[in-house]
Amino acid sequence: MKDPVATPRIHDVARLAGVSPATVSRVLSNPSIVSERTRAAVEKAVEETGYTINLTARNLRQQQVGAVLALVPNLANPFFSEILAGISETLRAEGLSLLVLDTRQTDPGAAGRGLQAYLNRSRADGVIVLDGSLDRSLFEHAACPPVVQACEWIDGLHGPKVLADNQTGARLAVEHLLALGHRRILHLTGPASNSLSVSRAAGVAEALEAAGLPPAPCIEGAFSLGSGHAASAGVLSLPERPTAVFCDNDEMAIGLMAGLRAAKIRTPEDISIVGFDNIEMSAYVSVPLTTVRQKRAHLGRRAAEMLLAHRETPSPDTEIILPVELVIRDSTAALRKD
Repeated sequence: MKDPVATPRIHDVARLAGVSPATVSRVLSNPSIVSERTRAAVEKAVEETGYTINLTARNLRQQQVGAVLALVPNLANPFFSEILAGISETLRAEGLSLLVLDTRQTDPGAAGRGLQAYLNRSRADGVIVLDGSLDRSLFEHAACPPVVQACEWIDGLHGPKVLADNQTGARLAVEHLLALGHRRILHLTGPASNSLSVSRAAGVAEALEAAGLPPAPCIEGAFSLGSGHAASAGVLSLPERPTAVFCDNDEMAIGLMAGLRAAKIRTPEDISIVGFDNIEMSAYVSVPLTTVRQKRAHLGRRAAEMLLAHRETPSPDTEIILPVELVIRDSTAALRKD
């Protein structure tokens, strides 16, 4: 007995045409905005696969709100600007608007005006979640639009994710410090429960274990300039001062450098510092910061593309991990042999 032939999906068309599912969606819904070459490749793939448009999905599109909601934990943090730009660029090509909500300024449970009120198909066609601290129950109801998690993630919440390779990034940062001769390395973390903090801690542990070194001492921060500055007092109070610090983001690294500078501790002569994210200011502070670059605009574009594809063909636990790279600047130097 023959196995039943699987119904072709938009992902099958995309794979055959060598484009993303979002591009296939654009060709089928608004071909005038796509190049002739791409349109021809998609049309050929549609014919070869026998793909037919999901009429239910098409009907939903006709009734759509015309907007996607992005949930951001702190709009004042410059880290999110490029991600939002990438999301907006992709949605704009589909004729969709981007709504942005600062979750720190919104009461999740406030009836009619809180976060819950926005998580409804009558308010948005989809949601891109950039805040891993939210409760998953907010999204686990029938009226919630399709959800994609990006950058951060919520434990136990099923659905597509687009993430940077946080563990590898942290490992690269610590390996760089080890190669410079540093052995007393401190880890300035984000909030302990944050998904990014957990992944980056795993990368730090991986690098130190491979070098035969004990776990790094930690100071917990809050991904902010102020918490980095405050951490300088903790660094200076340690009985054995570290010669290098890996910080879970650039803002804390920049704040830490400022706090240490006020105490006459120089970077990198007295202490090397590495950040994570490669926000714009990291290249222009008084001591340009060595950091881990994640391509934030690309991450935003991929998240938006995944959401568009997810609306067409749900893909519950698809996960995309984007590569990162170390950017070496002036805030790290070889250990001095005093």
